[in-house]
Amino acid sequence: MAAPGSVQKSEEEWQAILSPEQFRILRQKGTEPKFTGEYDKVFEEGVYTCAGCGTPLYKSSTKFNSGCGWPAFYEGLPGAINRSPDPDGRRTEITCAACGGHLGHVFKWEGTKVPTDERHCVNSVSIKLVPENSAS
Repeated sequence: MAAPGSVQKSEEEWQAILSPEQFRILRQKGTEPKFTGEYDKVFEEGVYTCAGCGTPLYKSSTKFNSGCGWPAFYEGLPGAINRSPDPDGRRTEITCAACGGHLGHVFKWEGTKVPTDERHCVNSVSIKLVPENSAS
């Protein structure tokens, strides 16, 4: 795993390597429309990595169907995800610890039937699934 804050690029460098939609979400903290993301209903085995820098973020075993319209995970890999309160104080933003890319938001104490009682609501555009059976 990349060290926290280890992937640093200028906004111009990010624009050159990301699609316009990835740039809007990862770098400008946008949100994809619910129920439109590639990974909302995918439950294949593997590891979800940051679409910006490739840092491993989530094991597929922590993904669950929350019905929220975005991929949901109950915990990230240790040290992979930073949390910070949104300016309005209503939500907690989650970002890739290595590159600072916006992933989505985490919600707590919703009564979800998962070990952490947390829902990491993640934009599909912010992540990439590396299937378990893919060559390393």
